[in-house]
Amino acid sequence: MRKDVRILLVGEPKVGKTSLIMSLVSEEFPDEVPLRAEEITIPADVTPERVPTHIVDYSEAEQSDEQLYQEISKANVICIVYSVNNKKSIEKVTSHWIPLINDRTDKDSRVPLILVGNKSDLVEHSSMETILPIMNQYQDIETCVECSAKNLKNISELFYYAQKAVLHPTGPLYCPEEKELKPSCIKALTRIFKISDLDNDGILNDNELNFFQRTCFNTPLAPQALEDVKNVVRRNMTDGVKNNGLSLKGFLFLHTLFIQRGRHETTWTVLRRFGYDDDLELTQEYLFPIIKVPPDCTTELNHNAYLFLQSVFDKHDKDRDCALSPEEVKDLFKVFPYMPWGPDVKNTVCTNDKGWITYQGYLSQWTLTTYLDVQRSLEYLGYLGYSIIYEQESQAAAITVTRNKRIDLQKKQTQRSVFRCNVLGARGSGKSGFLQAFLGRNLQRQRQIRDDHKSYYAISTTYVYGQEKYLLLHEVMPDFDFLSEVDLACDVVCLVYDVNNPHSFEYCAKVYKQCFIDSKTPCVVIAAKSDLHEARQHYSLSPHEFCRKHKLHPPQPFTCNTTEAPSKDIYTRLTTMAMYPHARLRCMCSCNRCTYCLCQNLLKLELLRSVKAQLRRVVYNSSSRPSRSLFSVARRSVTGLCQLTPRLLAREVPVCLRGNGVLHGA
Repeated sequence: MRKDVRILLVGEPKVGKTSLIMSLVSEEFPDEVPLRAEEITIPADVTPERVPTHIVDYSEAEQSDEQLYQEISKANVICIVYSVNNKKSIEKVTSHWIPLINDRTDKDSRVPLILVGNKSDLVEHSSMETILPIMNQYQDIETCVECSAKNLKNISELFYYAQKAVLHPTGPLYCPEEKELKPSCIKALTRIFKISDLDNDGILNDNELNFFQRTCFNTPLAPQALEDVKNVVRRNMTDGVKNNGLSLKGFLFLHTLFIQRGRHETTWTVLRRFGYDDDLELTQEYLFPIIKVPPDCTTELNHNAYLFLQSVFDKHDKDRDCALSPEEVKDLFKVFPYMPWGPDVKNTVCTNDKGWITYQGYLSQWTLTTYLDVQRSLEYLGYLGYSIIYEQESQAAAITVTRNKRIDLQKKQTQRSVFRCNVLGARGSGKSGFLQAFLGRNLQRQRQIRDDHKSYYAISTTYVYGQEKYLLLHEVMPDFDFLSEVDLACDVVCLVYDVNNPHSFEYCAKVYKQCFIDSKTPCVVIAAKSDLHEARQHYSLSPHEFCRKHKLHPPQPFTCNTTEAPSKDIYTRLTTMAMYPHARLRCMCSCNRCTYCLCQNLLKLELLRSVKAQLRRVVYNSSSRPSRSLFSVARRSVTGLCQLTPRLLAREVPVCLRGNGVLHGA
């Protein structure tokens, strides 16, 4: 909405332009009228719309044509004043003033016009019969007001309508010739309907209508008022009300009715509450609220944001299979002006056997977007109506900015939930396979991925001592001379080489020595394709000798050429190293005797898995559909029990029989 309104009065001499302004200000007809009134400003607190209003007079005797043109270019609305008892002044409206104004304004941003018939006290008849054809001919004319400066008739109404024409214009909403809403207005109101339809059943029930009313107008509707609204729709439309709820057609009809009855400020109130500007585009302030992210800090979704996204998922998962089919994804993004997810998303997050994005994959993709591009995440949340549904000032309330990583290192603990692992290696070393294996895909499934659908990211959850964390894998292009700060900034590094290629390890060694040898970022060497014959690497040191020299863990054998889904143990260990960069995770084995292995086995107990599975089945398959908050409480209880493990470890770190402890302070 505009911060102020500028009204310009034009017309033939002696029609009463100056008298109208002076009568408004003094609330009485002036005894002496100057040639031109000075510009006046009406404060916001005395105007109906609470917006400062500037009223500008024009006098042909005192002003030049150039000054008139300047005033026309600055005006938000122009009142063309004529005298109801002077036919010549009426004729000048179409022969002079409207063409002059149109010539001086841009066709795409025409200012609204109001026809003002002054001196109605001098005649007994109305001029509306003469004016109506003019109003039908020119779409820029908002309305016509007959008034009298002498007896103060309709003076306040005149300037109210002028202000209203600027703040609540009819033009963007409604086509008077077709007597229907314009396509851009229908598109905006359809998005608003879908956001307000909280259960996605295609109708607004009484609870949803009341929520909508309270959101837009800060007051609920009484039960009888709700019935009256639906009865109005029933009388005019056959399918406007379904199952005692308001359909989309009925919702659009109501707004058409508001505009036809001159109450378009009602529709504008709704549109602006949902973020639209005067051109029916979502404002930059709505889509991109200000959020400051200091260096060495990351961005994550907070608890309320995940609850909101869970509700959006439930709303569109119509078959309750914990996955979004292509049709369900399309339906979810109907409130977007474009499809935000491309085909690469299916190779970035977990999917089911049909290739549909699972519930976990859906949350992972949102987590990835927030971490990599928080502005894009804010934009997406804006399209979904987060700030409206959760009654927040903006989408920024959904974002948590983590503290500086240096503080985490100093305090030897972190509150972050998302950790980034950059995967580097020579071409053909197995980096892509390492990423896809994290999503549970073996080599056979990976061969089905099209090259143009490939993703350089993979994100999923891992559990570290019972705490659910997100691990984000990023495949870095093997351009050794062009590694940027972004390529190097991460929480843990994977250096991947192909055991079957004798030239593969050399790249890993050079990258480590140039970029990470003096870094505090933990590094792990991955011996990929370990199912193949191990060739001798053409480097001065063997991979084991290189790791021993630089105090790295021995190369970790890895293969995705398996019949079942590849093991995720290595990813859990990577997340652990990212969470505890101040410590050294000495045990990277599966000996089942050291503390690390014992803790991981504890967390993989069948009892714990069955409890989690039962909770998930209750949440998703029960006909009563219990709330997410209940699930969250139960989940926190299980997680809290699991978190006893690292607390015990913090008190005393046992040593396994082979002398390999788990976490040793740096």
